[in-house]
Amino acid sequence: MSSLIQKYNVPGPRYTSYPTVPFWEEDAFSEKKWIQNLTETFKISNQIEGISLYIHLPFCESLCTFCGCNKRITKRHEVELPYIQAVIKEWRLYCNLFSRKPNIKEIHLGGGTPTFFSAENLTLLLEGIFETANKAENYIFSFEGHPNNTTKEHLQTLYNLGFRRVSFGVQDYSPKVQVAIHRVQSFHNVSKVTLLAKEIGYTSIGHDLIYGLPFQTLQDIEDTILKTKSLLPDRISFYSYAHVPWLKGNGQRGFQDEDIPQSDTKRQLYELGKKMLLEMGYIEIGMDHFALPTDEMYLAFKNKTLHRNFMGYTASKTELMIGLGVSSISDSWNSFAQNEKSLETYYQKINSNNLPVFRGHHLTSEDVVIRQHILNLMCHFETNWNDESTYFTEIYDVLDSLYEMQLDGLLYIENKKLIVTDLGKAFVRNICMAFDLRLKRAVPQTELFSMTV
Repeated sequence: MSSLIQKYNVPGPRYTSYPTVPFWEEDAFSEKKWIQNLTETFKISNQIEGISLYIHLPFCESLCTFCGCNKRITKRHEVELPYIQAVIKEWRLYCNLFSRKPNIKEIHLGGGTPTFFSAENLTLLLEGIFETANKAENYIFSFEGHPNNTTKEHLQTLYNLGFRRVSFGVQDYSPKVQVAIHRVQSFHNVSKVTLLAKEIGYTSIGHDLIYGLPFQTLQDIEDTILKTKSLLPDRISFYSYAHVPWLKGNGQRGFQDEDIPQSDTKRQLYELGKKMLLEMGYIEIGMDHFALPTDEMYLAFKNKTLHRNFMGYTASKTELMIGLGVSSISDSWNSFAQNEKSLETYYQKINSNNLPVFRGHHLTSEDVVIRQHILNLMCHFETNWNDESTYFTEIYDVLDSLYEMQLDGLLYIENKKLIVTDLGKAFVRNICMAFDLRLKRAVPQTELFSMTV
């Protein structure tokens, strides 16, 4: 494994979309065409499967130095209401484009820190959304909670509004690691909110863990996983720490580069964590994700309905996802559109009754095919090219480029089908990169991505 890590540990995308954002053709993007694609997809998706909403809530009371998300650090909670009013207004701008009332299949509240907002203001937000929308059949609503500020009122209020999934950012329980990443939270706090969520009736509780953090040791991973075992959340995200300080200035510089575990050590942290999770009964369901056999995410993986988008992994697919709030990304399946990243500019556009979109990408027919292959690999660890909808001209060049990975036992190919082996699951990002024609045609000259391992 050590030699494979050295061989395949290269910078690479995480593939929440294809094309990845650095390869969007922004100059060719047209807001008029985006709206046209959006409304056309809505007509079909709204009736068949419903639509998804991602709502970005950017405020945090303090900066976590591992975080690469768009956020605004403040302790002033008077910022809550104006932001919620802007998001509701943005939603109504979209609703004015639709021919009928939207059926919402998925909502995810991300951030930032969604639980920065009071339960009362989150109620205003959701009620404002549903003044002009219906809940689709078998809807799935989820949110991210901070263990230090998620209250019983938060959990009960969102449960009453239809939320059944919650994920808590744990990262690591080591005091030294927590101080380094400026995310100090006790096991007591995590335990309290996890047990409260179970008591209230949440059916899918997740913990987000990270390996490769500064000062993190094998003993830290073992301790974190054992504490996690005592709470037995339904899902676990076991992410690789993405060290990308060139994107976030000094925000990730609360420690020195030499404090970060390097590739071999980092992979040992992952392998130990993965081994313990599998022994505990969790099943690997996608890149960095594990679930108990009773969880809906595992059932989606088993039934091949697992999907991946800008919200991460989801248990069902919608072809239309609207991103609301600063920096959010929308997806009409054939176009992407991103909102303004500056909060002030976002407000200016909303107050002018304009969609706050500032860039995007219209997918080519080739993009759509490659996107499906990468989704297949990320969600099902396999893909095929046995019909017109999955075939593309360069497929055999791609297969040639995968020959060495095949020899290394990371995958096998037969009958126009590629299957990732158990060994290869650790390198699925590298396998996806072989299909990434835009990356191959324009290899970046500057640092854009974190390492694949």
